[in-house]
Amino acid sequence: MSVNALYTDLSGYYDLMCVDIDYQAQSHAIRRLHQIFGNSGTTHLDLACGTGPHVRHFIDFGYASSGLDINQPMLDIATTRCSEAHFTLQDMSDFKANEPQDLITCFLYSIHYNDGIEKLKACISSAHCALKSDGIFCFNAVDKDKIDNALSVKHSAQQESDLFTFRSGWHYSGQGEKQSLRLSIEKANAEGTQLWNDEHPMVAVSFAELSALLAPHFEVHVFEHNYEKIIPWDNASGNAIFVCVKV
Repeated sequence: MSVNALYTDLSGYYDLMCVDIDYQAQSHAIRRLHQIFGNSGTTHLDLACGTGPHVRHFIDFGYASSGLDINQPMLDIATTRCSEAHFTLQDMSDFKANEPQDLITCFLYSIHYNDGIEKLKACISSAHCALKSDGIFCFNAVDKDKIDNALSVKHSAQQESDLFTFRSGWHYSGQGEKQSLRLSIEKANAEGTQLWNDEHPMVAVSFAELSALLAPHFEVHVFEHNYEKIIPWDNASGNAIFVCVKV
């Protein structure tokens, strides 16, 4: 099953898959970083917005928030959740904003869906073009050299008579510019068990490489992957939040 087919078929289960994510804490942390590093504007665009949970929080914070994604069923749900927002079907590797933005976000490691360095470079360039002066681009990322292929995360959630078990983990071969997110979704009920397996192709990049790609466009600040406290990156951990101020 292809990546798009998996997410199209299971778009109705996406929020269940992400039920343990604290969207409010993530959104609040990025709002604080925007207040510190950005301008005082409130136009916001969320790349790979999915079903719109982060957009919902930014609207509630007072932003004029919008989103884009490559999956129309996801956007249909996002439109229901955030009727005030403007959503567009676009590839974040080459996007255009409907107006200049003060803040562009990309949560949940979705920056890696640019499945190659050239697409990542195009995404960075698109973000720079879409931002106002002193606007910021915020996203989280994983360092390819810190990936442990043996690690994965798992959680279960009940929906009516169905029990879902979700597993995901990064995989990197140790060389090249491609890594993958391996995902399995199990749905069990009285009638039996269904299982979906998929592997999402993604860009692999070290933080040093990523910083070098950002440097021509942005003043780059890197922080620990902590949505409770603003802590500078320790230059050792493999997950981080990037705050990129347009120059």
